[in-house]
Amino acid sequence: MKKYFITGIDTDSGKSIVSAILAQSMNADYWKPIQAGRPTDSDFIKENTQGIKVHPEGILLEHPMSPHASAELENKQISLDHLAFPCTDNSLIIEGAGGIMVPINDDELVIDIAKKFDLEVILVSRNYLGSINHTLLSIEYLKTHGFNIKGIVFNGKRNASTEDYILKYSGLPCLFKLEELKKIDVSIINQIASTINL
Repeated sequence: MKKYFITGIDTDSGKSIVSAILAQSMNADYWKPIQAGRPTDSDFIKENTQGIKVHPEGILLEHPMSPHASAELENKQISLDHLAFPCTDNSLIIEGAGGIMVPINDDELVIDIAKKFDLEVILVSRNYLGSINHTLLSIEYLKTHGFNIKGIVFNGKRNASTEDYILKYSGLPCLFKLEELKKIDVSIINQIASTINL
């Protein structure tokens, strides 16, 4: 059973699209440990994949903001101790919230979910001015703190120079490159998923 934690260099890196593709490609289950705001990422997976089991969110918050801030608005105390790993014998795609250092509370970060459940990390990067810095800083944090990194997915508009530099400097493999999608639906996710093999 493979267990991958999908995180990104920022909130809009494309974690949900990559999660949908990987879940479909692997015929894996999907789980969102912490969801802040609606519609949910679980809703996105349900709408754009076929035959994928989507487990209920571990923590569901109403406001589309950092989990710690959303929880504060709702007068809730949340922590990793509140998360129970889904019961499944299948491979599992676990999607984080925001970037790797988004806070859950005063002491815990979203990326700590990967440590708690011993998950291999897949980092989603996208090209924009400053993305080299954001991607390498994310990788440096993961390496320094002992996370097991499966590799990088580049999402969106291609920039070969940027991508090559990131891969050379980090020493990590590129798992796949996802072109900027103008439309997303089940058939498109299926088509891309058929080309991915992890």
